[in-house]
Amino acid sequence: MTETGETMIGLIGRKIGMTQVYSEKGMLYPVTVLEVGPCPVVQIMSRDGQDNYNALKLGYWQSDKISKPLMGIFKKVNVPGMKVLCEFHIDDIGEYKTGMVLKADVFKVGEKVLVRGTTKGRGFSSVIKRHKFKGGDHTHGCQSQIVPGSIGASSDPSRVYKGKKLPGHYGAENHTVKNLEVLMVDPEKNIIFVKGAVPGARNGIVYVTKQQ
Repeated sequence: MTETGETMIGLIGRKIGMTQVYSEKGMLYPVTVLEVGPCPVVQIMSRDGQDNYNALKLGYWQSDKISKPLMGIFKKVNVPGMKVLCEFHIDDIGEYKTGMVLKADVFKVGEKVLVRGTTKGRGFSSVIKRHKFKGGDHTHGCQSQIVPGSIGASSDPSRVYKGKKLPGHYGAENHTVKNLEVLMVDPEKNIIFVKGAVPGARNGIVYVTKQQ
């Protein structure tokens, strides 16, 4: 975040996978490989205009399967149809124009980035997997290995409290990881290597934003 509370410029991309790299000092780091961009500028929001804030709307993942209203927006700025759109709030929009294409060279080695993504969907899961419950004894005759146990008293309050940890849908939620360091940048392939793990499965869409 900047001093004014606005986020820095970022790009839309996808998660390719994870690997390991050695530093110059021989340290081994786990890294996530991200393809970021190319992202054309589809729209520019201005604080001086009717939008009342500065931001860039970027596109990613060229596709012909776009609705007619959206395709009309792309044709106005002479940009091919994009499947994913996202706004990035920035302080200075003066150096950007609609149709301009942003690539991986936006990021520099050593910078800190924030990565947003969607975690893997696990479907309907028990409390053991979803909430890390211990479960019952795995012994002969025990029939409560994966059940949550007692969830309420019989007479008082005679109901289950809201927010009680129970089995249910697990995963497929928006998640953000901060302070990931950029270790390598390949502008030709629009690929960056960030230290650590990011949310999501392979080929999942991620939003990478600079941090200050």
